Parts: sequence; C-alpha cells; structure tokens
Amino acid sequence: MCGRIVDPNLRNTEVDMSQIKLDPFGSRFNVKPTEPVVILAKTPLIAMEARWVLIPSWFDGASPRDWKAATFNARIEDARDKPTFRQVWRRGRCLVPVGGFYEWSGPKGDRQPHFFRPGGNEANLHLAGLASRWRDLLTCTIMTRAATAAMGGLHDRMPVILNADEREAWLGSTDDVATRGAGAMLAHHPVAPFGLRDDGPELIEALAG
Repeated sequence: MCGRIVDPNLRNTEVDMSQIKLDPFGSRFNVKPTEPVVILAKTPLIAMEARWVLIPSWFDGASPRDWKAATFNARIEDARDKPTFRQVWRRGRCLVPVGGFYEWSGPKGDRQPHFFRPGGNEANLHLAGLASRWRDLLTCTIMTRAATAAMGGLHDRMPVILNADEREAWLGSTDDVATRGAGAMLAHHPVAPFGLRDDGPELIEALAG
C-alpha cells in the first residue's frame, strides 16, 4: 500500500513546471488520497497536477466525491485487466515523484509510522502511476507490487519504485512489468505518530534513541 506521501524536490531539474499551480509547492509532508499531487508525463517530461484517486473516464457520477472506490493504488500485476484501469493501462502511464512515503507497523490502536526515502543519491523516488482524465479533472493512481527486502518486512506491498531505465520503459507502455521496482533501494526510520491534518518537516524526523 501507499497511502501517504511527501512532496518531491523538483528544484534544479529539467522538468517543465509551468503547469503547476500548487502554492506553495514542495512543502507538504502528509499528502493524502484525494489531494492534488504532481505527476510527470510526455516527452520531454512535463509536470502536471492530478487528484490522487483515479476516476475512470466512463464514470457518470456528478462529483468526484461520488466515486467511492479506493483507487489511490493499483496492483501492477493485474491492473491491465481491471475495468477501472484497462483504458489507461497503455496511454495513461505517468510517474509520480515523491520525496518519500510512510508505512505503518504494529497492532491496531498502536500503529508506528515509518518514513521511507531514497536509499541512494537521488532526491526523489519515482513511482509508477496511471492517469485518467475524468471530465476536466486529471486523476491518478500509484502502482504497487509485492514488497521486497527494501521494505524491511513492514508490509507485504510497496509502491513500484522505478530506476532511470525502468522509467523510460514504463512511460513507453511496455507490458513487461513483472520485475519493475524489484531493485529499488530504500532507507527508512520510525517517526512520531501524527494526525490526519498534521504537516511539516518534523513529521519525517527520526525518533530519538
């Protein structure tokens, strides 16, 4: 699963940011589904805003809130065959850059959050995503896969984290997805529990001791 993310640092990159209207951008440390996120698509890469919960173009509801399915994540193993994602499997590929993400461990009622960040030299993680335009609203989902050792045993699923070569292949609509994200390098540490509306850089600070 991937249900909370941190804004990426896209400063000093070659990505065209002219379409981003988030103000300020890059300062959110507790981004949740239904909130706007940055996605990268096209060649050369252009940054766009998308609502994080994919709504298929064929949905006939009156409002985005009418879509009740939890489509903020999609399983890369079977999304191609799911009615919700089938139309955008090839032509809706995107990247979702993030500064990191959270995962929780422990029993219900005493959950311990952990912050995951790039394990190498890159400033951001580039997650595989799909984007769908519903009426005038661009929406997206983050792909997940079976967890690797990089998750430290904290969860059985993880976002599909793409290296440079995999990003190009993903955007090129390849169907060879079985091993995508298998080599992702992550670092993580426990952080203090936080609430739904909490935000700020203190959320990603490691617990003392």
